[in-house]
Amino acid sequence: MTGQDLELQVRRLLDSHWDDARGYCVPNPTTYPHLWLWDSCFHAIIWAHLGDDRALRELDATLAGQLPSGLVPHMKYGGRRPDSWLGPLENTSSLTQPPMFGHAANVVARQGFHPSKETLDRARHGLDWLWRTRRTDDGLIYVVHPWEAGNDHSPRWDDHGAPGRTPDNYSRPARTAWNQERVHDITFGDDGSAQWSSTFVVCPAAFNAYVAFNLAELAELLGDQELADRAALLSETIDNLLWDEEEQLWSDLPVVGGGATARVPTSDGVMPALVTQDPAKALASLRQLDNPDRFGAPYGPANVARTHPSYDPQTYWRGPAWPPLNYLFWLAAQRWELDGAAHTLVTRSIGGALHSGWAEYWNPENGTGLGAAPQTWTGLVIAQRDPAILAQGIGRVSPHEGVTQR
Repeated sequence: MTGQDLELQVRRLLDSHWDDARGYCVPNPTTYPHLWLWDSCFHAIIWAHLGDDRALRELDATLAGQLPSGLVPHMKYGGRRPDSWLGPLENTSSLTQPPMFGHAANVVARQGFHPSKETLDRARHGLDWLWRTRRTDDGLIYVVHPWEAGNDHSPRWDDHGAPGRTPDNYSRPARTAWNQERVHDITFGDDGSAQWSSTFVVCPAAFNAYVAFNLAELAELLGDQELADRAALLSETIDNLLWDEEEQLWSDLPVVGGGATARVPTSDGVMPALVTQDPAKALASLRQLDNPDRFGAPYGPANVARTHPSYDPQTYWRGPAWPPLNYLFWLAAQRWELDGAAHTLVTRSIGGALHSGWAEYWNPENGTGLGAAPQTWTGLVIAQRDPAILAQGIGRVSPHEGVTQR
């Protein structure tokens, strides 16, 4: 397969999921028929790399549901409301999600498209809301529900009273029901924005990294020193409070509920490499992505360390490889000039995308597609195009190279 073939497949994927009336891609028409915050931010990035001005429409749609306070909802409903109660609002959820709109806006602009002032103002307002209303006294950003963090069934949440606290009794339906019940523990502001929870408040390493990264990205686009200063301060706080010397990763910090599982070695603990100013920490964490005794697997980094008891390569957020995480790891590897690691991430991401049938996520050991398929965010591989890989032909690159099978 050539790079042109890959681009054609990605374009067909997004075209087939595009809803022109609403101005966004549905991640999967059956499983995910609504707009999700970070999904649509990734869609905007993909559209921009395809040279398609739908990048602007997707980014506009992502931020159009913003609440007066500044919260950008993690879901904007398309058609009927979901079965789960997601807060008191009629058209959107009351929760948020990783605020990838700062990075998306910057990528879209770098690709030659120009977000409107209104959209950029919304993006800044959304990041400002997190800074003003979701910071602890120590200066970390907190979430009030696992859905906000993105990795909602992560073993890092197991000590919050969730069912399935060991690999032997984990149940996805039981955990999903538990997540649904936790929405009733949240207090909401006058505009419907989620503010606090009586059972689940956590400062996740990855979510804090996402906020700092998007502050820095939007600061670069806008030339905004205040956002840049906030990004630097949050990055420093992450290093000071969340670095786990034993695991050589960043861990989560529970505020309400939680316990020792906050230190379970997941690849989320690598994400602050996107923003840290400490080369030793960045390299120590990033090198684990290719270590077969940690996250290194033939079809991309496993989400849980392969030697940990919680690791299950087939189970949602308990071990599979995820396209958006691979993309962000690739950005971090590039930031630290780890060219070989970046090349390997691209190889395995493309291999996983093709082998899985463009699945939502996949088994990192054998590339078996999992979750919804096809899923639009898997098209992020088009943003990771590596000239060296494309020159030799994608079909001749083995995702198994350099990885010990387990």
